[in-house]
This record gives sequence, C-alpha cells and structure tokens, in this order.
Amino acid sequence: MSRKNGRHKNNKYHIDYLTGDQTVIDIQNSTTPFSPSQKHSSLPKPIQAKNQSQGQFMAAIKNNTLVFGLGPAGTGKSYCTAAMAAEALISGDIDRIIFTRPAVETGNSMGFLPGKLEDKFDPYFSAFKSCLISNAGKGVIECAVKNGNIVVEPLAYMRGKTFNRCFVVLDEAQNCAPEEIKMFMTRIGRNSTVVINGDLSQSDIDSCSGLHDAINRVHDVHGVHIHEFTYEDIVRSSIVKDIIMKYEIRNPPGYRFCNAL
Repeated sequence: MSRKNGRHKNNKYHIDYLTGDQTVIDIQNSTTPFSPSQKHSSLPKPIQAKNQSQGQFMAAIKNNTLVFGLGPAGTGKSYCTAAMAAEALISGDIDRIIFTRPAVETGNSMGFLPGKLEDKFDPYFSAFKSCLISNAGKGVIECAVKNGNIVVEPLAYMRGKTFNRCFVVLDEAQNCAPEEIKMFMTRIGRNSTVVINGDLSQSDIDSCSGLHDAINRVHDVHGVHIHEFTYEDIVRSSIVKDIIMKYEIRNPPGYRFCNAL
C-alpha cells in the first residue's frame, strides 16, 4: 500500500529500477567526487527486488526527492535503500552517502562507549554498512568511507547543514521527536534524494513519534512518496513473519510492554 505525490506517478514494479536521475549531500563540506578509478573491477551484481513491494519502493526512490519506507522488520527497507545508495554513488550521480539515525537504544543502554564520535556511532551504522558492502563490495565501500564519500553523522549534528548531491538515509525514524524530523527534512537541498525508514509499531520513545507526525504533515507535498510494507512483504524468513504477527495481534501499535501484566 503506497501513498505518493512524486515527480512520476507511474509506480509499477520495475526490475529496471536503476535507471533515472536522482541524488543527496552537505554543501558546507566539499567532498571529492567518487571517481571511476576508485571503483572495484568486479562489483557484485546489483540487488534485484525480491517482490513487487520492494520493486515499487526502489522505483519510488529513483523518482522522488523524499521517500518514507514504513513497515515491519524483515521487509528489506534498509537493504533496498542501501542498494539504491550504492548504485547512485558508483554511477557518479552523487558525491556522498550520509547515514544518520537517532541515538536511541532498544531496552537497556549500552552505557559509555570509548573512542571518537564516529567510533561511538559505528554500532548504529554497522547493519547498513553490511548492506552497502553486499551491493558494492567491501573494497569499494571501505575506500568510499576512507575518502569521505560515505559518512555517518548523529542526527543532532545535522542542524545548519544542507544536503546537495548526496543520498541521505535516516534510519529508525520512529524514534525521532517531531522537531528532529522537521529539522532533518528542512536540510534537503538541490539534486537530493532522502530516504526515511521506520516502523511505527516499534517506537522506543515515550513521546509522540516524529515519524507519524511527519507523514501526516507532508504526505501530499510534491516530490514526497510514502511506501508502506506489510507483513506479507517480509522476506527475512517465515519465522520472523510469524513472530512479528504474534506480537502485533496481542500488542497493537502504541502498546507499551510495561502495561502487559
């Protein structure tokens, strides 16, 4: 199920989703373009959509400036987003991939993490980085990280920046406050593609989810597309689908585990 108001209204399932022209980055930090000489000689074959919903999601990313990917775990939101980001970087459509997410943990806090800022934020980036490597190869991704073509920044550090010629990903957006997502969305500059992923049923904050608030406010803005995955779209494994459905039957969206007993 999808809601959209984008540049191209035809959003059928495309295997050839990698054609088109779209991008996202930070104008205030000049970045060396990802040159052909940095590319690996034998890149993995780009990911193909595993179902119709994934195909629609990837086509939406190609054809819109701002895309919301909503749905349960295991539907491929991060994997599809990483595929599109890696392809855009390798093709030269963008200069940088920026990954961010709110620094909110599930359950108990891990406590103080040693090292520099990027080291502290690395645990949040590792899963998405693995998806990038699966689509572009370890050598390409490590080279891009080293040269600043792939960066990880905490959401709180986004204020005052502008995204131009880059692909920006906001993950776990259900844990953002409304003012955080507003700040993030107003960073979008020219030649940008921004993907905001989240699961409205898994918010780890006590206040109103900024993801829900943002969808209600911007769903009819030109260039915005909202794609909703369902339980039927889960591709991780059949047991994940069954487990999630068991939780959702007993615990509808907005349910708090502390109220269970």
